[in-house]
Amino acid sequence: MVWFMEGMCFLPTFLVIWSSSTFIISYIIALVRRDVDVILPYISDTGATPPESCVFGFMSTITSFAAFATMYAEYKFVERVHETTGAVSPRLNKASFAFGIISCVGMCLVATFQETTVMAVHDVGALLFFLFGITYAVMQSVISYRGHPYGCSKCVCHFRAFFAGVAVLAVFPTIFCAIPVGTSKLHWDTNDKDYTLHIVSVACEWITTFSFVFFFLTYIREFQQFTLKLTVNLIEYS
Repeated sequence: MVWFMEGMCFLPTFLVIWSSSTFIISYIIALVRRDVDVILPYISDTGATPPESCVFGFMSTITSFAAFATMYAEYKFVERVHETTGAVSPRLNKASFAFGIISCVGMCLVATFQETTVMAVHDVGALLFFLFGITYAVMQSVISYRGHPYGCSKCVCHFRAFFAGVAVLAVFPTIFCAIPVGTSKLHWDTNDKDYTLHIVSVACEWITTFSFVFFFLTYIREFQQFTLKLTVNLIEYS
């Protein structure tokens, strides 16, 4: 059997490949069309104008659903681990999944409300995506350590904690450096006011986003260990 078809491994594999492609493809299209600058545009900038906005919105929406499916599979796996070992709190597992769902909703808002059209909704979506996303990553790191040795190895636990930590450290400069700038313009010059804040914010945004990508990369080995089955129960009405 091909390795990515073992268990539920195809879910995080698809999520990592598709999400990375989403950001890279929209950036390349925007760059070729000269809609953004070469050096560090915001990820949202690469999906602000057509046709890249259509590509970005379409691919980001699929990414959010893939992330939801992956989070749900992880939630069910941890639930079974708790039933077997009692190592993981069901409340912690449910709370983590809830934060993950809100993060996915935030990504959908970012995908469908471009910053140049409905900036307020776009920014709310970005905050939901980043803040609830890093909370999910931190909580999942805690769950991984508590569930060890079931699921993932100690090394993978360390990698998850590392990527979650990088995301936490990078997300705050992303937000706080963007607040004083307060603009959605797509082209910047080194002489522009707040250029340094803009670059710091953008760089940290890319770091945060790909920290999420690498975090889900650590799920691949774990997802090879289990499968999910759908059970249909018919209700008979008299």
